[in-house]
Amino acid sequence: MTSSYWSQTVEQVLAGLKASPTGLTDDAATERLRTFGRNLLHEERSLSHLRVLGRQLASPLLFLLVFAAAVSAATGSWTNALIVLSIVFASAFIGYRREYRAHVAAAELRIRIKTRTRVCRDGLEKLVLLEEIVPGDIVLLSAGNLVPADMRVLEANDCYVSQSVLTGESFPVEKGPGVVAADAPLAARSNCVYMGTNVRSGMLRGVVVATGEGTQFGGIAHRLSLRPPETEFERGSRRFGYLLTSAMLVIVVLVFAARMLAGGPLVDTLLFSVALAVGLSPELLPAILSVNLARGAEMMASHGVLVRHLSAIENLGSIDVLCTDKTGTLTEGVIRLEGGYDESGVASAAVVELGAINAALETGIASPLDDAILAARQPDAASLQKLAEIPFDFIRKRVSVVIEQQSSAQLIAKGAFTQVLAACRSLPDGRPLDSQSRERLEQQVAAWSSQGIRVLAVATRVLPLQPQYGRDDEHDLVFSGFLTFLDRPKPGAAAAIADLKALGVATKLITGDSRRVAQHVAGLVGMPCERILSGAELDELHDVDWLQDFRMRG
Repeated sequence: MTSSYWSQTVEQVLAGLKASPTGLTDDAATERLRTFGRNLLHEERSLSHLRVLGRQLASPLLFLLVFAAAVSAATGSWTNALIVLSIVFASAFIGYRREYRAHVAAAELRIRIKTRTRVCRDGLEKLVLLEEIVPGDIVLLSAGNLVPADMRVLEANDCYVSQSVLTGESFPVEKGPGVVAADAPLAARSNCVYMGTNVRSGMLRGVVVATGEGTQFGGIAHRLSLRPPETEFERGSRRFGYLLTSAMLVIVVLVFAARMLAGGPLVDTLLFSVALAVGLSPELLPAILSVNLARGAEMMASHGVLVRHLSAIENLGSIDVLCTDKTGTLTEGVIRLEGGYDESGVASAAVVELGAINAALETGIASPLDDAILAARQPDAASLQKLAEIPFDFIRKRVSVVIEQQSSAQLIAKGAFTQVLAACRSLPDGRPLDSQSRERLEQQVAAWSSQGIRVLAVATRVLPLQPQYGRDDEHDLVFSGFLTFLDRPKPGAAAAIADLKALGVATKLITGDSRRVAQHVAGLVGMPCERILSGAELDELHDVDWLQDFRMRG
């Protein structure tokens, strides 16, 4: 299977996978499971007590203490040897106990999660464990399902997928079959869905093209599971241990040579040099470090943070540049209604009420925008008499409901600004919607969009009571106003960034969202945003140029 499966036709993808639109057989799936392995992000190695303990002992300082204990025992100073070994044991045990408990807690969380997915096997729909999904499986997804693997879309019906975990985009994106350019970035591959994302609305049928570590999400998880680079704390401890060892050896050799040249007896000179080496060993330093780091881990745990490696505590405190995501980190990660505005851009509760009536009565595709409207305003549905609904489609990009209003009917349309505006003829005060008015409305929407605000339009029309209503009634509408939506910054985000700045930590925003949205959000939380580096610009930089540019940008 080539890496650019999104640029191939469905027939080419199925042929490359040796798969059928009706799914695999159980025997074929079993064989592929042996070939490709289980659909896991990474195979967890069995938790080893010795491996965790070995991390605690891999320190030059502890090696130095063990040497001192051995010398003390060899010279008959058993008391000193036992004291030093006790310190070594206590230091290693404190770190071991904290890290092992963190590993156990993380493992228990993984064991509790078991997800099943609907697939087609032997021509029948079956529920299969997520880890048993294999390339070539035909998977069926609907609203609320997690995407179990990287898939190419075969069929889709009003399907929207939230892929903020990979792209940082707050709004769900539409998915459907088709062919996308081979050089299209991940966010633009509308014919693919990826492990770790979730279906927000509609239905989808797709063929699995990659599982486990072969997925986009798996590649990220694999890099995170690799042995991390040595932290500043670990590097500092190692260098300090080497410095003490070197200094001790030099001093011991010099003292031994000086006493021998002065005519001292060999045995006494040797014992004196060894005693000096033991005296130079900082016996309590490793224990002090372990106690302080363990205390820091307990304080972090009291705030809901699980620390797996104690050295991360000191590393956290030495940060001078912090890179952060936008969606769900600086922002709430939830779309909220920012406000309702009339055609002049003035706040209007009436526009919000119209949008809420439409959202409450429409029964089509579930939308986070409708959820945001209803979270802000719940209309009195019991007092409304719904006569008809003109459902949403991706050509009109609007949905309309018709309600009874005394001796007439009122059509309330809500949808994408351009499509709603195209069906409008006048403004609420009766003025015709001429080219000048349309341009003014478009400029208002462009100004909001530049601030990362999403806009829907609302329009109405009074109709006579009649047996049926349809798309033909969506004309000559009155433009009522705008509904604006925003993924708002978290209440404490600006204060946290200000605190970091006061501590000398520079904050950088990394997001898959648009340049304008990123710049607007950065400004809201107090981050400098004069310099922006796009992914394309980043790819063109060499490592040295990238580092220099990264340090310069705010």
